[in-house]
Amino acid sequence: MSKKVAVVTGANKGIGFAIVKGLCEAGFAGDVILTARNEQLGREAVEKIRSAGHRAVFHKLDITNQSSALELQKFLKENYGGLDVLINNAGIAYKNNAPEPFGEQAEVTMRTNFWGTLWVCHALFPLLKPNARVVNVSSFVSKWSLDKCSSELQAKFRDPTLSEEELCSLMNEFVAAAQRGDHESKGWPNTAYGTSKIGMTVLSIIQARALTKARAGDCILVNACSPGWVRTDMAGLNATKSPEEGAETPVYLALLPEGTKEPHGCFVSDKTVGEW
Repeated sequence: MSKKVAVVTGANKGIGFAIVKGLCEAGFAGDVILTARNEQLGREAVEKIRSAGHRAVFHKLDITNQSSALELQKFLKENYGGLDVLINNAGIAYKNNAPEPFGEQAEVTMRTNFWGTLWVCHALFPLLKPNARVVNVSSFVSKWSLDKCSSELQAKFRDPTLSEEELCSLMNEFVAAAQRGDHESKGWPNTAYGTSKIGMTVLSIIQARALTKARAGDCILVNACSPGWVRTDMAGLNATKSPEEGAETPVYLALLPEGTKEPHGCFVSDKTVGEW
């Protein structure tokens, strides 16, 4: 039987690092792959985990580079024969006072948070073993942003038959509207980060449905989660949760016991399925 393996994206600091540490401390029975796009920072983070007596392995991953995801796919296939846990944590957010034009913010944010995550999933989903767990780290801002959408857009995002291709088209529509400057008049919220996280949450629902159909009986669970408002470089020092507290729900979902059938295709916050 091949050794178990978990992959955490964007894990050299913040919530991602706390997730790696949380998996190790919870006794994950295998290797935890800490990925980061900056190799030096990633290796330094792994040494911190190892110095605490845990087992972690570094692999470079830039989620905005499709070939980088394919290199990780090859590494996992050759060394582990598959994948047991995938936690898509990597993401960016512009500060409120960022000088870049909103259209540029929308394009860059979507390319990282949505498309980057999607490319990682396309590369690694074929490796998912039976009883694998996929956790897409979204945000409470995704629900807030959905509520700010027009009723027409809300209906589209909540449509239980929405396909991945249709979701991708909607994300492209937002970026195009943001670049034209008419996104709000088209029913979109005035937040690039929030809209990208709508995409992350809805993608999780679509992925769960697709895997249930394609691999019935394998008990693979896919969920989106909100870590909460966490003290990180992204959210700032006034946030209410520590990175370790923010990691609790992702780790919980990643370690759901074999044979568990739910939550699946849900939006989870504080270990509880939330309204979407």
